[in-house]
Amino acid sequence: MATLTTDHFQDLVDAVSRLADASATLEDRDFNLVAFASQSGGLDVIRERSILQRRSSPEVRAWFEGFGIARSDRPVRTPADPEHGVLPRVCLPARWNGVTYGYVWLLEAGAPLDDELLNGAMHEAARAGALLAQQARVRERMEERLQNLLSPERTVAEEAAEEIAALGLVERDRPVAVMVLEAVSAEDWQSVPLNLWRLPRSVLAAAETDHISLLVPEPHSVADIGNRALELYRERHMADVIVGIGSPREDLAEARASWREARLAARVGRAVPAFRPSAAWADLGIYRLLACGPQRELRDAVVDPAVRRLIEEPDLLLTVQTYLDHAGSAQQTAAALSIHRQTLYHRLEKVERLTGLDLSDGRDRLRLHLGVSLAPLVG
Repeated sequence: MATLTTDHFQDLVDAVSRLADASATLEDRDFNLVAFASQSGGLDVIRERSILQRRSSPEVRAWFEGFGIARSDRPVRTPADPEHGVLPRVCLPARWNGVTYGYVWLLEAGAPLDDELLNGAMHEAARAGALLAQQARVRERMEERLQNLLSPERTVAEEAAEEIAALGLVERDRPVAVMVLEAVSAEDWQSVPLNLWRLPRSVLAAAETDHISLLVPEPHSVADIGNRALELYRERHMADVIVGIGSPREDLAEARASWREARLAARVGRAVPAFRPSAAWADLGIYRLLACGPQRELRDAVVDPAVRRLIEEPDLLLTVQTYLDHAGSAQQTAAALSIHRQTLYHRLEKVERLTGLDLSDGRDRLRLHLGVSLAPLVG
């Protein structure tokens, strides 16, 4: 199955631009920019922002959809808005089998475009619709294959790895890492479409009910792709989002192991603000213990009665956690908490009485530090 590239769309938009002798833009149905061409130099605020930001805003989308472009199978003229610097334009719906997959936009910088010419240009818009439909089907199939690749069933993952490799997007023995996008607050999550046109073609994406998974093959920078994915999500939904990044695996079929690390990293980032907005498994330190067994068993091991008593005293808990995070430095702890050093000493004495632990004993400090660090994650 051949995979389309942006060159296919660019050639089509160039052809429409030359035919109409007008500036042309192709956007997908989510108003993400696919390609653009300038034939006559026409430019207004909407076109400029679309080109620079690679998308149109929700307000712009609502404005144009109000003219019925999503349902029309003929050219749709939209008026100028001099107050906001918007030129008149013509929308050629890019449709395939009765479904709108995108829009070809032509600016009317001068005289109105001829109706007969626009009807002829609809043939090119139909070609764009067919190409966008093909691209949508490819992405749907790749999303399904990525979901299978992340399956706990080894045979399913192996089969998916072979299929992905056969398509030439990711080689079977090429190192890959998986990252996930999640909302810091679960109730804020919305499955919104990412602008995949702005990610490398070899990066595969799959949307789930509570997160988005991205498969990133080397040599792409995983951190860079993570930052771009965060930006793309925030463009569609203003939620506080975190990206969890798993460590690379040498075999494509081992991607699930990286995905599990990514989910755990995102879980840590949700509970520990210091790991936001990007939490990498390799940087989690003691929090990697979350992968060592059932949550209940880990909780019973590290959140002992001494730690439980401390959790019931928020001020003391914050004090001792800050003190331990600063390696027992009274000066740094007092500064971080904005309290007098004598106040700090008084609180630490209360911690020792409450827990029965000696903060001058390295083993007691380790026990306490481990417990208070993991308690928010294990309940």
